[in-house]
Amino acid sequence: MKIKTLAIVLFVLGLNSVQAQSTFDKWPAIKAFHAVMSQTFHPSEEGNLEPIKTRSEELMNRAADLLKSDIPAEFKTPGILASAEKLQIKSKALHKMIQAKASDADITKALAELHDVFHEIVGLCSEKK
Repeated sequence: MKIKTLAIVLFVLGLNSVQAQSTFDKWPAIKAFHAVMSQTFHPSEEGNLEPIKTRSEELMNRAADLLKSDIPAEFKTPGILASAEKLQIKSKALHKMIQAKASDADITKALAELHDVFHEIVGLCSEKK
């Protein structure tokens, strides 16, 4: 009887640890996007646009990777997919702006909008738990 109880306890603990996994653990492509986003967006808040100016292509590619990736079934909703497409479109537009030598104000605004879309996706993923 003790073995059966132990097995049930271990099963419940294992189930809880799976449920406690973060969105980033479940969806590696969003984690990769976040790494570049955080390393480019946060400096922009301080007025430093050099990171985004040198890494905009990488950010654009990471956004494209989201839609190509193996999206976990729980995140494959119309809302999340639409937001991921918007992220891809906005990241491509940001990269083109940087290539065209847009103003720092325009780049900062576009990056902030992209950051908001990223948080929209993460928020939608969190609702699915």
